[in-house]
Amino acid sequence: MIRQKIVAGNWKMNGSVESITALVTDLLKADSSNSEVVVSPSFPYLHLVSTLCAQNDQIKLAAQNVSDKASGAFTGEVSASMLEDFAVKYVLVGHSERRSLYGETDDVVALKVQSLINKDFIPMLCIGETLEEREAGQTLAVCERQIKAVLDLLGVEAFNRIVIAYEPVWAIGTGLSATAEQAQAVHSGIRAFLASFSESVAQRVQILYGGSVKASSSRDLFAMPDIDGALVGGASLDAKEFLEIVKAAG
Repeated sequence: MIRQKIVAGNWKMNGSVESITALVTDLLKADSSNSEVVVSPSFPYLHLVSTLCAQNDQIKLAAQNVSDKASGAFTGEVSASMLEDFAVKYVLVGHSERRSLYGETDDVVALKVQSLINKDFIPMLCIGETLEEREAGQTLAVCERQIKAVLDLLGVEAFNRIVIAYEPVWAIGTGLSATAEQAQAVHSGIRAFLASFSESVAQRVQILYGGSVKASSSRDLFAMPDIDGALVGGASLDAKEFLEIVKAAG
């Protein structure tokens, strides 16, 4: 099955009105791509990026997080219904920084996925192992556990509306990256795990690789049969570098 590639930029807590305007302006000058191009600014800049991209469907918008609650006295949180006021298509959930720095559990992440699907957003479910877990041979067990929380809550058919982003924690922001072959082995294992519940869902689901993705490594990654794109961190803040990754995706 041919799956469209997705190249998504996670800008994390970076940017200003000036720098983001310049970045998006440069991205919009690029030639059209067969891949889905996605950018994920911090909450204060969703409206700015949405406005900048309003006349061009070349770039899709993602939010970096969402609350699992619908509304109420949850200071500092943003609900899925609030995101409906912007041109948001995707929302990151379960990023390792949310899990490790803010204590988000597998069950909380699953509830966030549920809140997004209920509002017709596409969750980008981030999963991945630490260096210690990898060295202990637990990579697939960790990924399967993180996916299983969503399966248990929503069932396998929900993955027809979910994108998975495999991000080995040891490769995020470190300059290290899994080789294309290492990443492919994990992606293949993830797809096989989903296939044990539904072969058709497993073949449709897009699985992105993240973890210090650069233009220089992206072509080899995208050549792998189970790597359906990339979730790009630091390199997505450089328009030239990010567009080279998009170009490599085809």
